[in-house]
Amino acid sequence: MLVDVLLVVAGALGLLVAALSERLRRLPVSEPVLGLAVGVLLGPELFGVLAPPPLTEDTTWLHTVTRLLLAVSVMAVALRYPVGRARAQWRPVLLLLAVVMPAMALVTAGLAAWTLGVGLGAAALLGAALCPTDPVLASSVVTGTPAEQDLPDRDRQLLSLESGANDGLALPLVLLAVAIAGAGGVPAALAESLWQVAGAVLLGVAAGWLGARALRAGEEHGSTDPAPRLLFTAVLALAVLGAAGLLHVDGILAVFVAGLAFNAAATGPDRTDDLPIDEAVNRFLVLPLFVGLGLVLPWAAWGELGWRGVALVVGVLLLRRLPVLWLLRRPLGLGRPDAVYLGWFGPIGVSALFYLALEAERLGVDPVVLAAGSLVVAASTVVHGTSAAPGRVLYRRVTTGRS
Repeated sequence: MLVDVLLVVAGALGLLVAALSERLRRLPVSEPVLGLAVGVLLGPELFGVLAPPPLTEDTTWLHTVTRLLLAVSVMAVALRYPVGRARAQWRPVLLLLAVVMPAMALVTAGLAAWTLGVGLGAAALLGAALCPTDPVLASSVVTGTPAEQDLPDRDRQLLSLESGANDGLALPLVLLAVAIAGAGGVPAALAESLWQVAGAVLLGVAAGWLGARALRAGEEHGSTDPAPRLLFTAVLALAVLGAAGLLHVDGILAVFVAGLAFNAAATGPDRTDDLPIDEAVNRFLVLPLFVGLGLVLPWAAWGELGWRGVALVVGVLLLRRLPVLWLLRRPLGLGRPDAVYLGWFGPIGVSALFYLALEAERLGVDPVVLAAGSLVVAASTVVHGTSAAPGRVLYRRVTTGRS
């Protein structure tokens, strides 16, 4: 019954999103916010239509669902821009991955230790899980006609490419945090990280190239028409994810690399035809997850955190990313408005849930880590989802003087 009701509700919400179309992009609300709100309304704290166990008691479904959604999402990010345009941003993206992401993990861990009073292990787990910029929530900021009209291409490309790449590259930080928290030694975590990343890159390059060649061969023999081609890269993403699981390598990174390799090897129309998948992910596939998340929010555990949880949320949203990008705005080649905008819009969402579930799977459930992590995710979903449209308008006014 739970799954059936969830699918019905997500389907109805999807019809509403489809009906509103681009008008929704101009409103101070996003699809994840709508899904989260509907889940809360149906959950045990309000109408009580459904009453699943809270997130702090059961994460068995969360790891699988977020893994699948992230795979399709990072594939869409990899295909969003032509390779030539993406290649031009490699220097700032590398700086975002090598410097900004670890800095965000350290800042978040420090805030967790200070506000929650947790030990080094729990603080490291929260810092690593919450450091990636989420590609699903970020997509609602950088895609759609309003975003294209209000934001420069470079800012949208940087946020997209960063969010696609750092989802997989956060895994070494998570593995290190798991080791610090007590599951294995640091040398073993470093060795596993090396294998996970290197194996993912090799698998992704090979799968992306083979996928592009297979699609091209089908077109040459007249066996591929536009409809199957539209879904081909989504199927490729799931296949790479499965292969990565069998090889025990970083699946999310492997899918992103496969998308880049496919983008580079495929013809122009192949990449262009895949762009509607990006919109489908952002508008529809996220709905069941966020409705489900709204149903399992751990309200009682949040209450136990009290003011400490609120302090953590405020600290993470304001200090995790914005000061770091402001200090690095010159190396990143960002003007002040761009540094503020990109510093603010580094949302925490599906990727954080994925890594929180992974940590729980490896270490067992830590209610404090899951409660604090889910609180930050819910807050980021709401705050960044409701500020995306006003933020774009404010950026446009500051940079162009237009109202």
